[in-house]
Amino acid sequence: MNMTLELWQTRAADLAIEGRAFINGAPCNAHDGATFACTSPIDGRALSQVARCGEAEVNKAVLAARRCFDSGAWRGIEPRERKKILLRWAELVRQHADELSLLETLDTGKPIADTTSVDIPSAANCISWFAEAIDKVSGEVAPASKHLLGLVTREPVGVVAAVVPWNFPALIAMWKCAPALACGNSVVLKPSEKSPLSALMFARLAVEAGLPPGALNVVTGFGDTGQALASHMDVDCIAFTGSTAVGRKIARYAAESNLKHAWLELGGKSPQIILPDCPDLERAARTVAHAVFYNTGQMCTAGSRLLVHRDIKTEFVDRVLNAARNYMPCNPLAPDTRMGSMIDASQVDRVLDFIKQGRKDATLLTGGHRVLDGSGGQYIEPTIFDCPRANIALVKEEIFGPVLSVITFDSVDEAIALANDTEYGLAASVWSADLTTAHETARQLRAGTVWVNCYEETDDMNFPFGGFKESGNGRDNSLHALDKYTELKSTIIKLK
Repeated sequence: MNMTLELWQTRAADLAIEGRAFINGAPCNAHDGATFACTSPIDGRALSQVARCGEAEVNKAVLAARRCFDSGAWRGIEPRERKKILLRWAELVRQHADELSLLETLDTGKPIADTTSVDIPSAANCISWFAEAIDKVSGEVAPASKHLLGLVTREPVGVVAAVVPWNFPALIAMWKCAPALACGNSVVLKPSEKSPLSALMFARLAVEAGLPPGALNVVTGFGDTGQALASHMDVDCIAFTGSTAVGRKIARYAAESNLKHAWLELGGKSPQIILPDCPDLERAARTVAHAVFYNTGQMCTAGSRLLVHRDIKTEFVDRVLNAARNYMPCNPLAPDTRMGSMIDASQVDRVLDFIKQGRKDATLLTGGHRVLDGSGGQYIEPTIFDCPRANIALVKEEIFGPVLSVITFDSVDEAIALANDTEYGLAASVWSADLTTAHETARQLRAGTVWVNCYEETDDMNFPFGGFKESGNGRDNSLHALDKYTELKSTIIKLK
């Protein structure tokens, strides 16, 4: 069916939205009846009242998760049986893809074209991927004396808390929940208060697929809810994606409580290096624009620093400016919209503060304004600055908005030094027609993912995702993600 803006608007008006938390297999209100308003950044309209969970609800959810884990209702079943249930869950997500995509768009302001083609299908694929993997992961027989048999096995860590952000609510939630559940853990998921709606529906579908009560719980609330999970003495592991500042707090709460594992995927300030022998300037320019303006720049991997060689700077930047015109914000429910709204007014104000300072420190090439003021939504146009030096806020700090900083270099060594001159190390790219140069440059970049002659290209779930330095620790995706949600046990048997 070919959906139009009008059809999506009609569906949005008719959509029934669940705002209750999900604990022990059923929706529930906060014990004191507390709620908070969930509003759409598209136009400012109220979507739902959502349960504001506090310590009581966190305790209830953790208790349900612990009982499920200890009973063996989930971890005790064979991996192939967990696989079947997870695959049913993924299929239910696909069957409800339009509804989930609409929830995600209304909640975050993402273009409906993205949520229907990327966010929800990728979340379903994540569940399927780990479902298919889990009955194929084995242990080891360790070398030992001939009188000993040494077994090394993986066991689920226990109760996993997952605290996820608002920029990819469904997808990043599944990056945590799918591998944790596949391993046999019980999970308490805390979505951002800015985007709680899809998580609640995912949990309902999980129970419909056959997950036992308590295996997946969702507590909705603010920072105090996340703090309660990170500090809880009966949570064995916490997986967090968000800002580096909050990640530091999560790590501290984990250390001060029961020394639970704390896995942190944090911020980024990713460079895109364009060498003078870039094989295709036009394709590179379109990719550079997409890397920073996709999802309104609200991505930890946003390629927000463009490092371009002086010899091709003028021509290349002109091409990027032309490509940026394709990302003017429009109504996210329109199928041809490429850039939607920011998440809320506070994020708009934060980005505009960076732009205001940038006007003093650098040369504004395009953009710089809030747009669609009459819509009631939160929109900023694509913005590009030419930066005279690298020690200004535009270049050093994570903006998390549609703002690109251009920095000029004269040699490969200078480009590498500029690229690594950041507290972050999440992602980077290098463009060159010479494979040796590209490989040697990539090898020297301190980043968890380096793309060569592309950006944000992946092969589904097969590559680990995470960063160096203050971009965090641990990895999402790939079989390496299982390391976060399992403990290694050595069993040593003395033979007769």
